[in-house]
Amino acid sequence: MKKEVMFSSATGLWATPQDLFDSLDAEFHFDLDPCADDENHKCEKYFTEAEDGLAQDWGGYRVFCNPPYGRDLKRWVEKAYREGCKDNTLVVLLIPARTDTTFFHDFIMHRSEIRFISGRLRFNGHTENAPFPSMIAVFRGPKMQREEKKKKKLQTCEG
Repeated sequence: MKKEVMFSSATGLWATPQDLFDSLDAEFHFDLDPCADDENHKCEKYFTEAEDGLAQDWGGYRVFCNPPYGRDLKRWVEKAYREGCKDNTLVVLLIPARTDTTFFHDFIMHRSEIRFISGRLRFNGHTENAPFPSMIAVFRGPKMQREEKKKKKLQTCEG
């Protein structure tokens, strides 16, 4: 794939591979997809472009967010971080692994659980793998963070 495409905002829509979503959903049990349309939504509750997921409240939801990878990506990352800080809220964000960006340093590093995806994803509707690496950032509200720490402590104590 050409280098121009890798950095282009013309290819901002990358539909989530179903097997990746299913794996994450089995772990996190999502109930909101804020970046969807009537054909590609991953959850029963979803926001379309017209409803503008950036303007909506995600508080209290377990969110799966694969935002458009164009010029507004930074706004989506900041929204995921801010919503993920709310009590009883979990946000799982699928984005290109661009660790050199300000949004990575401002809103992801030291503020989320980061999972780098091995290899390159093949997004739905594409015949070739993505020209960029991908990552998952998990933002958990304070109550969810405490519950996760308790689970890990119990798992450690059980041996």
